[in-house]
Amino acid sequence: MVKQIAILGSTGSIGKNALEVIDALGAGYQVVALSAHTSVRLLADQARRYRPGFLAVTDADYARHLGELVADLDVEILAGPDALVKIAQLDQVDVVLAAVVGAAGLPALLAAGRRGKRLAIANKEPLVIAGELLREETQKHGGIILPVDSEHSAVFQAMQSGTREEVKRIILTASGGPFRQATAEELQDVTAEQALSHPVWNMGPKITVDSATMMNKAFEIIEARWLFDIPVDKVEVLIHPESIVHSLVEFVDGSTIAQLGEPDMRLPIQYALTYPARVAGIAKELRLEEIGKLTFAKPDFQTFRSLSLAYKVAQTGGTAPVVFNAANEAAVEEFLAGRIKFVRIVELIEHCLDKHNIKTRVSLEELLEADAWARRKVTELAPRV
Repeated sequence: MVKQIAILGSTGSIGKNALEVIDALGAGYQVVALSAHTSVRLLADQARRYRPGFLAVTDADYARHLGELVADLDVEILAGPDALVKIAQLDQVDVVLAAVVGAAGLPALLAAGRRGKRLAIANKEPLVIAGELLREETQKHGGIILPVDSEHSAVFQAMQSGTREEVKRIILTASGGPFRQATAEELQDVTAEQALSHPVWNMGPKITVDSATMMNKAFEIIEARWLFDIPVDKVEVLIHPESIVHSLVEFVDGSTIAQLGEPDMRLPIQYALTYPARVAGIAKELRLEEIGKLTFAKPDFQTFRSLSLAYKVAQTGGTAPVVFNAANEAAVEEFLAGRIKFVRIVELIEHCLDKHNIKTRVSLEELLEADAWARRKVTELAPRV
C-alpha cells in the first residue's frame, strides 16, 4: 500500500531532507500535503514537483501570494494557525512528519494522534512540552510515535533488541557543541557568531544556540522520558564529539546496543517512514576505518546547567517542561538580537521556573497558556536578570 505523507514544515532543513528521502524511496510513498510559515515561493516550487492535494501556510498574510504562485495547479490552500490541524486530520494522510519550530505543530500532532496516524516527530518541542499527553492520546487511538531526532531514533532502533522492562539505562550522545571544552568563566563573553559555529551539524540559528548551551540535550532527556516511558534517572548523557554513535541502550544483562551512522538526518527520516522495514537509502555510508577512533566523556554539569535543570523539570512534569522550553526560545531570541549575554539564557530560564506556579495533569489549553506566560516573563526579566 502507498504511504501518504504530510510534511509540516516542508521548506525547512528537515522538510527538504524528507522530500529527498521520498524521492529516493520512489513508488509506495506519496506526498499528500506540504506546509510552510512564510516561505511560499519555495513551497510553490515543491508543489509543482510533488503535486500534493493540499498546501498550508500558517501565516495567513501569505496565502494570497501562494495562491497566485500555484494558480494553475489542482491544489487546495489552507491558511492560518489551524491549517496544520486540518492537514493532520485529513483522511488521505497516513503519516504526519512534523518539522515546524516551537509549539506550533503540537495541536496538529495531537489531532493526528487522535486519528491513529503515524507521527514522525523531528522537532523536540512537542515531546518536551506535552510528551505525556501526546503519548497517551496517540496510544489510546492506535497511532504510533516515531522519533526523527537522530538520538531518539538511535534509541528506538536499539530498543528493538529488548523490552522496556529490560532496559537498564539510555545513553544519549552529544557532540558538545562549540564549547564542549570550555569552562563556565570562558562562556561569559561568548558572541552570537561563536555560538553559531557548530563543529559538526549544519542547523538553524536557534537549534545551533541550543547545542552551544547543551539545551538541545536537556530537551532530549525530557523527550526520552516520555517517548520510551522510562524514569528520567535512567537517562544519561555522554559527550561524543565525532557524532558517529547516535545513542546507546544498556540492558539489564550487561549488553549495550548502539546505533552508528554518519551525521546525516536522512537516515532517521527514512527509518521513520519505512519502519518496521529497512530499505536501501541515500544516507552516507559509514566507514569506521576512515574515522579511526571514537571518544566519549561525561559532560560538565556545572558549566552546562541546562542538563541539571532538565532532570528536575522531567521529574516535576506538568507545566514545568513547557515553561522550560518557551523560556529558552524567548531567551535565545534575546541573545541573537544582542540584548542579553550568552550565559543569561539559562539564568532567565531558571528565573521563570522559580516564578511559575506549576500545574499537573493539564490540558493542551493550559499548556499553551503556560507557554505564553513564560515568553512574557522572559521579556519582562531580560533587562534586569
